[in-house]
Amino acid sequence: MRKDEKVFLGITAVIMVAVCSFLGLRMLYHNDVSVSGPIIPVEETSQKSEKHTEAQTPKPVEKVYVNIFFIGQDANKQEIYRAVNREYDKDVDGSKIKFAIENLITGPTTYEKSKGVYSEIPAGTHIIAINETADKVIINLNSTFETGGGTDSIYKRLNQLIKTAKRNTNKHVYLYIEGNKAEVIGGEGIMITQPLSESSLDS
Repeated sequence: MRKDEKVFLGITAVIMVAVCSFLGLRMLYHNDVSVSGPIIPVEETSQKSEKHTEAQTPKPVEKVYVNIFFIGQDANKQEIYRAVNREYDKDVDGSKIKFAIENLITGPTTYEKSKGVYSEIPAGTHIIAINETADKVIINLNSTFETGGGTDSIYKRLNQLIKTAKRNTNKHVYLYIEGNKAEVIGGEGIMITQPLSESSLDS
């Protein structure tokens, strides 16, 4: 073999090695990209994960209660007006004052009675209507509310109503009996001033 042929073959071999090396590197780069994908910083991924978790976590619903006034005893066995809590949902129960008065007329639960809580509102008392406007509430009860029990009982039931109403609304509240504004309650003629307040029975 001539010298110039050997040189040609040597050059050809070098070129082939270079071409193979180039193709090999290109294939390796292509495989790395397709498998690995784009590089995302660890910190950014963590933040997105935290935000997603926050969005999926429901916020706890805050419970709302109304106060209903019944009668009980203190540590010295003295009668007091005792407020009990009833859970209230405005989307289900509607007006807060209406819900409170309905629960007052219904009376204490079995559990509350077992704790010495009772009501002076007579059985058979029912709500004819509760009308609420922007500035006042009219509570219209049937005549059973003012019958029986004597003067002391009537004072107590009126105070139960007044305390419950004023605790659950800032509006003026009026008591009607059978559609008429109450001025004198019961056979004993207890005077009542309106709108209802803590001093309505002072006269």
